[in-house]
Parts: sequence; C-alpha cells; structure tokens
Amino acid sequence: MLVLWVGENDGGFGDGKFIYVPVPGDELTLQRRNPNATVSQIKPGAIYTDGGSIPRAAQVFKGFSPWGYAPAYMVHDWLFVAKKCVTDGAATPAEVPIGRMDFIESAEVLGEAIKGLIEAKRVKPNDVAPEMISAAVAGPISRRIWFQRGGCVGNRLSADHQAKVDDYIARFGESVSEGVLEHTADFNDTRAVALVKF
Repeated sequence: MLVLWVGENDGGFGDGKFIYVPVPGDELTLQRRNPNATVSQIKPGAIYTDGGSIPRAAQVFKGFSPWGYAPAYMVHDWLFVAKKCVTDGAATPAEVPIGRMDFIESAEVLGEAIKGLIEAKRVKPNDVAPEMISAAVAGPISRRIWFQRGGCVGNRLSADHQAKVDDYIARFGESVSEGVLEHTADFNDTRAVALVKF
C-alpha cells in the first residue's frame, strides 16, 4: 500500500492529508467471502485519505492509530468516494457497482477487511478496537456522509495531484511493486518516506 503525503489535516481526525496510490500490478484488493456481497471484489482507485478518521483524543489508545488498519481504511474511504460519485452521477465504471451497496454493508466491509488483516497476522488481535471502529462507521455521522450529495468533485484528485501520482508511478512504479523503493525517493515536491508491503 502506497500513500503520499500532500498536506496537513486540521480537522481533528486522521493524520494529515494523503493520497492513496494504487500501484499498477500490485493494487490493494479486498476479495470478499460473503456470498451475498453486493460487490465481491473491491479494488480502490486513487483517493485522498487521512488514514482512519480516528479522533485525535482516541489515537493514544492501542488499536486506534489512523494507520493501524490502513488497508481496511483505504477500502472503506474509497467506498464512500465511489458512493458520492454515484449519487452525483459522476461515477467511473469501477465505482458504479458501489451504488447498489447499502450503508450497513459499507460498515461490514470495513469489519471484514480488519478481520482479514488479523487472520493474516498483519496486525495483532485487539478485543476492543475492531468492534468500536466498525460500530462508529455504522453510526449516524457516517450514514449522513454516505448519502451526501455534491461530494464527488471535492473528493477527486486535483489535476496537480493526479499529475504527481502519474509521474510517481511512471518513475518509480516498478520499484514500488517490487518493494525496493529508496525511502528518500523524491519527485516534484513530494517525498516517499516509507513503503509498506502487505
């Protein structure tokens, strides 16, 4: 999973403003086990993210880091962007199927993704965090955001940021997918500081 920092976040949630970058040939993919799932495979596109939108006050507790369940958060963030764009009639072909997903299923997807990370031993089991996070994303604030109109345009990458992502992939894409990116690789005014492989 590759994210690029592009700014700070002063909203009291998450951990800054980042772009999730799907590395060609090594994209983050959630294969769902639920036979009744609206969408059986979820492969997020490039999106803005703050990691998990965990309130700063809660981030001090074990399991509540904005990046602790990062792959699950990227999938969930993308679902919300896709739903907004479907609602606004501006969805990409990959986003269109998300329009059939109901709000509760979006919360279930996050729970499934966290459970998958635990089962794969990518994160340690936690008795409290996964359930609390899943409950929070099934709450009224998330529900309001799920049905929000007019949110698609603001969630699309700006032309400048899309150009940076394209430039990054063109120059470092193969190295990224092989996991050999130098941790100080620079491009334009953005610096890659870490590569996390799952």
